[in-house]
Amino acid sequence: MKTNLIISFIMMLFMISCTSSQITNSWKSENIPEKKFNKIMVVGIIAGSDWALREKMETHLVGDLADKGYAAVSSIKEYGPKNFENMKEAEVLDKLSGLGVDAVVTIVLLDKDRERYYVPGKVYYSPYTIYQRNFWGYYTTIYERIYTPGYYQVNTRYFWESNFYDLKNRNLLYAVHTESFDPDSMEALAHEYGLLIVNNMLIKGVLK
Repeated sequence: MKTNLIISFIMMLFMISCTSSQITNSWKSENIPEKKFNKIMVVGIIAGSDWALREKMETHLVGDLADKGYAAVSSIKEYGPKNFENMKEAEVLDKLSGLGVDAVVTIVLLDKDRERYYVPGKVYYSPYTIYQRNFWGYYTTIYERIYTPGYYQVNTRYFWESNFYDLKNRNLLYAVHTESFDPDSMEALAHEYGLLIVNNMLIKGVLK
């Protein structure tokens, strides 16, 4: 029994260390309804023309909700990329009601920061006794360090916000801020984000 607990703990630490996304803060309403929502629509709001990222973020969150027993739909797949453009609130609510949607979860890309920095080829410190005792040892070691070419690396950090709304009462039930650092791919980013948000909503009792 103790061995199984240790293995589970190690696996959990491994999963945390491998993920590029983490929740920075979250909030939930004190008035979470006991009902299970009929259908949840996932709405991505991402500036620019990055429809591929928006579609992946919506699709993965829809899939993660479905895995927990919730009917969910993607706004971009249901209505296209400009789903609610030039529409009024009443029109949007009627449109969603006609589809059976009674809750909405948003995915908003608040900011995207790219950092470019130089990685030296070989610059590190060693005790002088290792290579400085004679000229040639010093020369060959320093020569390799100085003349080994470096390279530039770019890291990308995403800042996300998601809100969960009960459309019947038009109440905000849950809000969360998340950071994603240098994900391996858009697919990996969307996969991690969906799991992170849905699991946190379950833990906090927002979803039943």
